[in-house]
Amino acid sequence: MDPERFRHHLESPTGRGLIPPGASTGAAGGVACGDLVRISLVVEGSRVAGAGFDAAGCGAAQAAGSAAVALVRGRPLLEAARVGVHEISEELGGLSPGKLHAAELAADALHRALGAAAREHAALAPAPRRTLVALSGGVDSAVAALLVARSGEEAVGVTLELWADAEHDGERSCCSASAVRGARALAHRMGMAHFTLDLRAEFRAGVVDPYLADHAAGLTPNPCVRCNGEVRLDAMLDFAERLGAPRLVTGHYAGVAEREHPAGPLLRAAADPAKDQTYMLAGLAPESLARLRFPLGGLLKPEVRALAREAALPVAAKADSQDLCFLAGTNRPTFLRRHGGMPERPGEIVDRSGRVLGRHRGHHGYTVGQRRGIGVASTEPLYVLATDARQNRVVVGGRSELGVSSVLVRGARLLRAGDRVDRVKLRYRAQALRGRVAGAPLAPGRHGRLTLDLEDAADGAAPGQLACLMDGELVVGWGTIAGGATRG
Repeated sequence: MDPERFRHHLESPTGRGLIPPGASTGAAGGVACGDLVRISLVVEGSRVAGAGFDAAGCGAAQAAGSAAVALVRGRPLLEAARVGVHEISEELGGLSPGKLHAAELAADALHRALGAAAREHAALAPAPRRTLVALSGGVDSAVAALLVARSGEEAVGVTLELWADAEHDGERSCCSASAVRGARALAHRMGMAHFTLDLRAEFRAGVVDPYLADHAAGLTPNPCVRCNGEVRLDAMLDFAERLGAPRLVTGHYAGVAEREHPAGPLLRAAADPAKDQTYMLAGLAPESLARLRFPLGGLLKPEVRALAREAALPVAAKADSQDLCFLAGTNRPTFLRRHGGMPERPGEIVDRSGRVLGRHRGHHGYTVGQRRGIGVASTEPLYVLATDARQNRVVVGGRSELGVSSVLVRGARLLRAGDRVDRVKLRYRAQALRGRVAGAPLAPGRHGRLTLDLEDAADGAAPGQLACLMDGELVVGWGTIAGGATRG
């Protein structure tokens, strides 16, 4: 450690107390650690036009804030986005392990401010070879970034902070502050500029609140479909435009087909059926899909991990996330109670005839097709057939009663003519079933309601879930399941 460089920033801090007019501010630290760093930035076009900071706590926090401001003030935006913990530590002469925490706080505050300022005011000239890469901190997005860089394009990373809660396990989530730090460190290790976008307000309003409302109404929501189709990807595409990048790359397992079609491209199933994510991306508008690239669409998961190992990426063996990002570290009943005001609400479990078989703790804890956790003894396995929010009832029955051969869909959108539909996928991990759109051929566009006739009965159709309409392996439409029936 060079004590003179540290002393310089401690005794003559750069930009302390300065908040430039129109600045965006990011903060890190606080009560939990006793240290706090706030950094305020102004971005004009392609550069950081002004910067200042304030800090509380130990002297290292003040020095780190000063170092961060000195490193980015007046610099090109993409150069500033390469500043991280290592650069701040080096500016201070190399911090000891005991003081490195201050550089971590300064880096977090810097990137929160930088992302907010760039999202509002960045205006970089179009660069045909520049690609924005969505980084989650996992192996899939890291390999996607690796493949972009190997293609000769300029890769710029972006990570979204979507959710924060005291019960949230940031280490297991792809959208927490902890995940953001990991993704930023990985991007900088790979030589990439990296931005953080704080979408917590948009995520709460556009994903979590509808999720809570759907559960209260007795539906089974698809928060990931809503997030991809209405919140996160469009926000990153808008940000790519500000950075002059014509495309966004993600680590999703999906493909794109019919790019030259006048109505826009279509999603195509990935080469790895076990990882295919087209169902979760089905709600994307064609104009958004046209600017997206999925370099993992033609790879199998073991091939992706092999590429990561060959490149010595530290996330090569990192486990895939399994939970909904906002449920990491908690469970659905606890989350619904904490954020949706849905406590236990005991009610009846009945069969189709209305005969009471048992009791439940709240209809919102059940979904159509569910088998485990019903809590009713029976000589045959029981499945949830329906939930009734108004009467707080759960209807159960045998597997033969679960089957439906006709599905009613609301709020549908056909991207191609309805007669192209030959398969239907009713759940993310379910197999696509042979089926068609009932009635006269429907034109592309939005349809308030339509009926799907299935050649083979499905084991339930959960209201609120997405119905993915397919032509072979192409996604040609989608809608929200309203209910199912068995044709007489």
